[in-house]
Amino acid sequence: MPGLLVLMGSGETSPTMVEIHRAAARTLRAGARAVLLDTPYAFQENRADISARARGYFAQSVGLDVEVGSAIAGADWVFSGPGSPTYALDRWAASGLAGDLRARIRARQGVTVLASAAACTAGLATVPVYEIYKVGAEPHWREGIDLLEPLGLRAVLIPHFDNAEGGTHDTRYCYLGERRLSRMERELPPGTAVLGLDEHTALVIDLESESVRVAGRGGLTVRLPGSHTVLPTGTRTSLDELRRLAEGRAGTPVPPPPVAAGPDAPAEVTLEESIRSCEELFKTAADRPDLVAAAQAVLDLEAEIVKWAADTEEDAGGVEQARELMRLLIARLGELAQTATRRSEGLPALVEPLVELRAELRGKGCYDVADALREAMARGGVSVEDTPTGPRWSALS
Repeated sequence: MPGLLVLMGSGETSPTMVEIHRAAARTLRAGARAVLLDTPYAFQENRADISARARGYFAQSVGLDVEVGSAIAGADWVFSGPGSPTYALDRWAASGLAGDLRARIRARQGVTVLASAAACTAGLATVPVYEIYKVGAEPHWREGIDLLEPLGLRAVLIPHFDNAEGGTHDTRYCYLGERRLSRMERELPPGTAVLGLDEHTALVIDLESESVRVAGRGGLTVRLPGSHTVLPTGTRTSLDELRRLAEGRAGTPVPPPPVAAGPDAPAEVTLEESIRSCEELFKTAADRPDLVAAAQAVLDLEAEIVKWAADTEEDAGGVEQARELMRLLIARLGELAQTATRRSEGLPALVEPLVELRAELRGKGCYDVADALREAMARGGVSVEDTPTGPRWSALS
């Protein structure tokens, strides 16, 4: 079985990375043993929930039956993702698992997928992001598990490289920003490169053929003092060329040709982009007004919430933001129904899509949202009653 090392900048259990996971899973033998290391988030009270959502994602979207464990002996596929890099480092060093992971890469066997916090540990040094960004510690490095050393790469790996959550302040480079990263780079051993992985982006290294590709939405940045090279998604090169880039011995590679399909194709849109799109579609429909199209925009948003429910990265709170928007849009639907009631003409064409939307939400178990929609319609002058033969509506006098 060929060996793969897959490093992800973020989005490891989101729709954007499904095809990359599937491509890695296709290299596994039938009945392969798959292990999820929960160490980076093991200190969190919702540890069991995160593991359950991750297992559900890999079972439903990737076709892998994953067990949660703390040992990787005999595992064909190993995955670890969000949480605290330093918490994981301390426990992997104490348990010997750090050495097991290095031996796994040195032997060039099995599929090893590290994302977000876990990916942060893969180089010779690690960004203690919680301590610096959330606690206020002085910028510093922690020793990494250095899975890159067996591959001849003298580098640190920084996920979330293009993060833009800060808005008014710089949160690139895994929340460090330019000022702190520049300071920290001066403390690295001479000849050490920074490998920056953008969000929803993966660096896939075939350990047998020593081929390298960048997949997902962003790119891989090879950063050295005074220079940087960006390998965009779709780039295919060799491990030797990546070494040369990391050592400052190679020029800028030729950009990859456009890719129409497959694991290197541009990934799905992010949840944030979907939220904006659904909101714009709803606004356009409400301005006409077209309650059928407006209701469809709410259904599309609800479908996106379901798709992203397994995402184990909670920093941005995107799913909750989407739920809040859906409640607001449902309230707006009620206002549109009220306007239609005052006009009276064309009322069935305006109300019936809302009744159908409510029935669909109830069918999916979204009873709280369905109840909110009925209340909004009642405020708009439309009563909805559930009967044995289905919902029935009437205009309130």
